[in-house]
Amino acid sequence: MEIVDTPLHDVKLVRPKRFGDERGWFAEVFNAKNFASADLPTSFVQDNQSFSRRGVLRGLHYQLGQPQGKLVRVLSGHIWDVAVDLRKGSPDFGKWAGFDLRGDELEFLWIPEGFAHGFLVLSETAEVLYKTTDYYHPVGERCVRWDDPTLAITWPMADIGIPAVSAKDAVGALLTEAELPEPYTS
Repeated sequence: MEIVDTPLHDVKLVRPKRFGDERGWFAEVFNAKNFASADLPTSFVQDNQSFSRRGVLRGLHYQLGQPQGKLVRVLSGHIWDVAVDLRKGSPDFGKWAGFDLRGDELEFLWIPEGFAHGFLVLSETAEVLYKTTDYYHPVGERCVRWDDPTLAITWPMADIGIPAVSAKDAVGALLTEAELPEPYTS
C-alpha cells in the first residue's frame, strides 16, 4: 500500500497494490497497521454511499461538534473530488485541492476532520463510498458554497455547464461568513 502526500497538509492519497492475473485482481484495501504507521485512523464508525448522475455537485460539506474524517473511494464512474482546509490557524487554511478519482482505479482519498468536502460527477453516473470517523450529526452539518469566490475552486465543468446542486448546497455560506471547525493544532 502506498500512501502519498498531497498539496494539503494531512490530506493523503491511499493506493493499495493490485495483484492480478487472467482471472481478475485482488487488493488489500485496508490494513490497520499500515494506516496507523502513516498516522491515518484505524477506526471508522459509519459507511456512506451515494449514486449521482453527470453534472451533480455535492458539497462542500463539513460538521461542527462531531467533525468527520472521510476515507473516500469511487466504486464506479469518475468524479472531481475537492477538499478545503477550514481549520483556523492551519498553514493551509482556505486552500483547496482537487483530485481526479475513478472507479476503475483503486485509490482512496483521506480527508481529515476540519476539512470541507465535495465532488462533481464527470461520468454518466458515479457511485461514491466513504467511511467516516464520526457519526452524522445533523445539528452540526454545515456547507460552504461550491462557487465561493474566495476559494476560487476550479471545477472541471467545460462539458457540464451549470451543475445540479441541492437546495441546501445552493445556499451554503461563504467562507468569510461560515461557522468554522475547531482551530488547527499540530
